[in-house]
Amino acid sequence: MRTFLSYVGLILLGLALMLLGADMVTTLEHQGQITLRSFLDVWAIFDKGAIAAFNAWLSQTLPSWGAGAVLFVLGIPAWSIGFIGFFITFFAGHKRDEE
Repeated sequence: MRTFLSYVGLILLGLALMLLGADMVTTLEHQGQITLRSFLDVWAIFDKGAIAAFNAWLSQTLPSWGAGAVLFVLGIPAWSIGFIGFFITFFAGHKRDEE
C-alpha cells in the first residue's frame, strides 16, 4: 500500500510540475503578465460543455454555499495539486520505528 501511495504522490507531483511549467510558458508568452490556470481552466481545455453541465448539476444537487465551496476549490491554481502529492509521498514513504 505504501508503494502504491508513493507512486500516486509522485504522479501528482509530476503533474503539478507540468502545470507549473505550462503557467510559466504562458506568462512568458504574455510578456511577463502572470498567468495561472485553475482546475476549471484546465478542464475547459478538454471540454467546455462539461463545465456548464457540472455547474447545472451542482446548483441542483448542493445548496448555494456548497456549490460555492466546490467552485472555490476548482478555482485555485492547478499546480497546487503538488502539495497533496508531496504530503502523500511524504507520509507513505515515512516508516515508523517498530520495537
